[in-house]
Amino acid sequence: MLSGESAHTPVFNRSISETSMDNSSMEDFWCELKNIKENSQNGSDESLLVDVKPVDEGELEAEWLQEAGLSNLISGTQEHDGQALLSTLTRTQAAAVQKRYNTYTHTMRKKNKHSVRDVRDIFGIKESTPTFDTIPVSPLATNGAPISMKKPLRKPVTSNSCTLEKINPAVAEELSFEVSFSETIVPDDKEKQTNQRIKKDDCILPKFIVWKSRFGLTEVEDLSSEDMKKIRYLSLIELTAFYDALGIELKRNRVLRVKGRESGLFGVSLTTLLEIDRKKVPGTKVPLIFQKLLQRLEETGLETEGILRVPGSASRVKSLREEMESKFNDNTFDWKKVRNNDAAGLLKMFIRELPTPLFTMEYLPAFTTLVEKISKIKLQLQALHLLIMLLPDANRDTAKALLHFLKKVVSNEEKNKMSLWNVSMILAPNLFIYKGKSANQEEMKAAASTAHIVRLLIRYQDILWTVPAFLISQVRKMNEAALNNNKKQLTFDKSVRKLLRRKTMERERPERREHCDVPEGVIRVYAPLHSKVSMAIQLNSRTKAKDILARFQCENSHGTSDKSLNQSIYEIGGNIGEHCLDPDTYMLDVYHVNPHAEWILKPKNS
Repeated sequence: MLSGESAHTPVFNRSISETSMDNSSMEDFWCELKNIKENSQNGSDESLLVDVKPVDEGELEAEWLQEAGLSNLISGTQEHDGQALLSTLTRTQAAAVQKRYNTYTHTMRKKNKHSVRDVRDIFGIKESTPTFDTIPVSPLATNGAPISMKKPLRKPVTSNSCTLEKINPAVAEELSFEVSFSETIVPDDKEKQTNQRIKKDDCILPKFIVWKSRFGLTEVEDLSSEDMKKIRYLSLIELTAFYDALGIELKRNRVLRVKGRESGLFGVSLTTLLEIDRKKVPGTKVPLIFQKLLQRLEETGLETEGILRVPGSASRVKSLREEMESKFNDNTFDWKKVRNNDAAGLLKMFIRELPTPLFTMEYLPAFTTLVEKISKIKLQLQALHLLIMLLPDANRDTAKALLHFLKKVVSNEEKNKMSLWNVSMILAPNLFIYKGKSANQEEMKAAASTAHIVRLLIRYQDILWTVPAFLISQVRKMNEAALNNNKKQLTFDKSVRKLLRRKTMERERPERREHCDVPEGVIRVYAPLHSKVSMAIQLNSRTKAKDILARFQCENSHGTSDKSLNQSIYEIGGNIGEHCLDPDTYMLDVYHVNPHAEWILKPKNS
């Protein structure tokens, strides 16, 4: 159970959400909660144990440092990844790390556990430097150069009836991912909000346009798993710095033990399901049962009035679930007998019964805090963006599939009568009230807040899957720092030097001759699936990735296979693991940032 929760189902008192919601109806939320309660009483909600225990600040900060990729600060070892990460931090990010490390060291000294490193040693602060503010760390642009900070051109327009930022929906506001979010916080952003009320009108949501730099935009699937791991480290540090800059505590749960089913479909972890599914369909990113439920609803249910809101028969849903458990993996389950409302019920049940929430148990409090403590929608979106970057791959990919489907539901509002707010109210208790049968009053008070979060997730999902450019820039610097550290270490290892010399003679010298033959500003692009497998391309300030793709298609117009038509340019090696380039990327800019990369045409990872 969660610490402080009642083991019994609470009284569903509608009045407890009135402070956070105007009189616009919460009816959908309460009806959905009632349906969840009925399903749990029918035995469809199996007990899954989650232990959350109170701990002191030192232990919490130690866990934070480990999750942020800075375990070397605890162990005292000279781990190159940790040192490389520290070298990339902006001023506010480094301040957030220093604050957590100070708390950790203070607690450890009180406990007399062991000696700890002085924070000045970690950040390279001289003896005469008493505070952090003088450390010369600047926000980074995509190319790694410092950026001068500018104040916002105008203040947001607010409404007396709603403290949420309200912008004329006909006017789109520009978003930039070039500068660390935490570095752009201004004093006005830190104003405390009281009695915040959330309106159901979707018109309060502003339109945002993402400013595309010359480096294009990068989605989460465009980076290698190793680089995305570093993105998570940096996202946690940036999110913490962002909350610190706003004067908000970043709350999270400490989950010690989660016990779920080891087989079956419902109540099984996403990672377990994917391990099983990948044996049948290699490369699967979303559990097959979840894909099939979404597919069924997209094919027949998008125009069904009240889809997601109108429940199917509880007994029929239970019977279908049991039959699915026994027949789905054998491909003998008859999907024709599944009614649309039953499929919607099964979809919500799958989400609800995950051993840990889709948006993770650890950071559920951070999701609700971003609405309760932050009034400006742009700042809410930035916090939500970083939380999405923190999600494990399986959770993020599954959430992406779900939100893509919900967007289709909302787009059919004229026929199914499900507005963005209606859909958000229905999904909120399934996503954010963990094990609805044991929801406590704090969770109930957050009803309107969680619905607003779902609304943001659906409306701005295309933005949320984009990796902020400043994080990619930091990953590049982190990789460069790690490479430099490795080179320094190898200098003192004679046996490794001998191995490198031998490998150089066998393999690297021909490559170096080839590189030497390529003039400055010229790249060689490899295309294994084309009849012409490589081509030297002279870059200029106007050359885009799509121009190179078009040239290859023109050169290989005869005898081109279907696989070669839907390809992207990948930047591989140098200061990045693997990076699928936006077709609008200006190639010369990327070349200057990563001159040692290789360039390959291949199908985009799906």
